[in-house]
Amino acid sequence: ALCPAASYGQASALPNKPMRFVIPNAAGGPNDFVGRMLAPKLSETLGQNVIVDNRPSANGVTGSELVARATADGTVLSVGNSGTHAVNATLYKNATYHPVHDFAAISEIIFSSLVLVAHPSFPANNIKELIAEAKRAPGKLNIAVAGATGEVAGNLIKLQANIDLNNVPYKGGAPAVIAVASNESQLLLTLYSNLSALIDAGKLKPIGTTGLRRDPQLPKVPTLAESGLDGYQVEFWIGIFAPAKTPAATVQALGREIVRIVNMPEVKERFVTTGYAVVGSTPEQFAERVRRDTEMYRKIILESGMQQL
Repeated sequence: ALCPAASYGQASALPNKPMRFVIPNAAGGPNDFVGRMLAPKLSETLGQNVIVDNRPSANGVTGSELVARATADGTVLSVGNSGTHAVNATLYKNATYHPVHDFAAISEIIFSSLVLVAHPSFPANNIKELIAEAKRAPGKLNIAVAGATGEVAGNLIKLQANIDLNNVPYKGGAPAVIAVASNESQLLLTLYSNLSALIDAGKLKPIGTTGLRRDPQLPKVPTLAESGLDGYQVEFWIGIFAPAKTPAATVQALGREIVRIVNMPEVKERFVTTGYAVVGSTPEQFAERVRRDTEMYRKIILESGMQQL
């Protein structure tokens, strides 16, 4: 029997066979966290297995493309993020999928600002002092890069402040954090959940956050927008997508059920305590978020010369 929370109309539009949540990133990361939080709850509703299928690759291309080409019946979904479904559209000159045209947005689950941190010995304590330091020594400061959204965020700082920082790529968030903690690179933009222990221990120094509002996990740390970079905003989000031709009734039914799960007290609390803001948007709201961010990031990527072949 289906969950009583689902109406008959909704239940009839939901998939009636096993499902897959394709995670286009490695196990243990934010997308994997979201998929493994939602999958068992959705399985209870459907009375079907919901499998978490990790397909890691550079910037999540392989897993995202797999879902874009999957059978559009609601049984194969992607747990995508701002990198896989906004940045990649322009990052790759010959992208193999399009985040708007090839997917049906179902719901934005969570989002977070990024935190700009520095090694404690770095002389700047805010964005204005960082800009001054970068202008005193152009091209001498390293900013660690671990992920497309973080790279976009760093490039936007460089464009708005008209400064020169060296992007130094690392294979994942953990190596990038270690690099800044050891002063191999001086700066890093990443999620607070990757940094909390080192910030609390005084081994990393927060300079600012990238959202329009202060991060509730770091209420004393100003946003970059309020401390010198007017209008600056970059947010990392995670949401659920289906292939583009999935029936509208199935998209709506999945959206309602996923939002119900996201707002379960135990699920919501887990997201919040991990450092995320909980959204649970409608398909229409999420589709607009994807369109807006894809266009915003397109301009940053092209102006900064970040685009790849």
